[in-house]
Amino acid sequence: MAVVVSIDAGTTGVRSFALNEAGEQVAIAYREFTQLYPQPGWVEHDPEDIWKAVQATLADLVSLINEPIAAIGITDQRETVLAWDLKNGAALSNAIVWQDRRTADRCTQLTEDGHLEIVRRTTGLVIDPYFSATKVEWLIANGDLGQSGDLAFGTIDSWLIWKLTGGSTFATDVTNASRTLLYDIEKGSWSSDLCELFGIPMNSLPEVLPSSGRFAVTGETSALGPGLPISGAIGDQQSALFGQACFEVGMTKNTYGTGSFVLMNVGQTCPKPIEGLLSTIAWDLGDGPTYALEGSIFATGAAIQWLRDGLEVITHASEIGDLAKSVPNSGGLFFVPAFAGLGSPWWDPRARGTIIGITGGTKTGHLARAVIEAIVFQTADVVSAMTKAGDLSVGEMRVDGGAAVVDLLLQLQANQIGSRVSRPTITETTAQGAAMIAGLAEGVWNDKDEIADAWRLDEAFDPQEDRSESLMLHEQWLRAVERSKNWAID
Repeated sequence: MAVVVSIDAGTTGVRSFALNEAGEQVAIAYREFTQLYPQPGWVEHDPEDIWKAVQATLADLVSLINEPIAAIGITDQRETVLAWDLKNGAALSNAIVWQDRRTADRCTQLTEDGHLEIVRRTTGLVIDPYFSATKVEWLIANGDLGQSGDLAFGTIDSWLIWKLTGGSTFATDVTNASRTLLYDIEKGSWSSDLCELFGIPMNSLPEVLPSSGRFAVTGETSALGPGLPISGAIGDQQSALFGQACFEVGMTKNTYGTGSFVLMNVGQTCPKPIEGLLSTIAWDLGDGPTYALEGSIFATGAAIQWLRDGLEVITHASEIGDLAKSVPNSGGLFFVPAFAGLGSPWWDPRARGTIIGITGGTKTGHLARAVIEAIVFQTADVVSAMTKAGDLSVGEMRVDGGAAVVDLLLQLQANQIGSRVSRPTITETTAQGAAMIAGLAEGVWNDKDEIADAWRLDEAFDPQEDRSESLMLHEQWLRAVERSKNWAID
């Protein structure tokens, strides 16, 4: 039985994943890589660290599987961008990570200068340091890039396709392109107007292809060996939407990763801009784009990581559930994890982390529970914005990501949004989605119906009948959010 391999190049590490034709996980390998913080608010990755992690996990995967590989799919942390030389393949910069805030002042200036309307209308996004364009603009102004005509700017997927093919293919897919602030999501092409606005030469950007289809084949540089088809590429959150089999209009997923990302399938008509939310391309299987509404939350799993690495309150992330259950409630403590500003629906790059409600009786258990509740509240804010924006409602939310194993979190989430929260048997749905979208291109699966049949429920969490306490806590949370806003004024 053939397997499909996916490479999930996330924010803190790389997963390589093998899926068989029955939709079952065969093997998985993982490597973390170093996070670089050169200045407050700046976040970078060494591109070679990411490539080494890819190679190491692929080598580990090969040692675990005996079946032939039918296809390779790639999924990645989307808005992170870097520069490299197409002639010699050398990275010309560190990758500037999606969390990076260095271009906050530039984004404020662009908005004040009246450019928000064209950005919203063309890209479905907002002007925020989160997206790629102002990062590329910064690299051009401040990086040591030279004047080479072989200059390339790309998201992590295009870097990995370049490396896996030994430098023969410079390409990306529509979902990653749609997160750059440079791509017209309705016309399906790079926008010359936006490239001119940000001073980015269009010939330095990759070719944009559908998410499912043969991009290239591997070269000698790949740890998997040469000649294997790279047949899918898709941004990580869109990949999770696909892996959760959210193929019908209105189906919704949330990924609890470093950040959390709520996506709702809205079909093949590009939605008009909606206040507080993003319009984005969910995927293109070769027959035109499917669109999604998205709420992007910057810090959820990152808050758990902060408890572990920053405060050393826990030793392993998995301990947070038991610590939070050691207290009956958060004791009036509220935590707004605005480490890098606030995303949907607030879009405030100057917000900063806030802990409020501390008393002499506050314990580490209360803090752990406040962190879990912050994840829940932020998701509820996004779901509320989605349901208020149109006629679609969230009847069920499918969840995945590292924190999806925490039952307390999922029960609190159901209570907050008033809808069922469903966890699948495979929670690595980002990696799963990339494998499936690549396998679809190579005939491993014939259609989306076969993929939907492979989705399996692990556990469902239904909301409490009496949600009055949950709603009261959410009102207090909104007061805490107001206190976190516009803090970083310098």
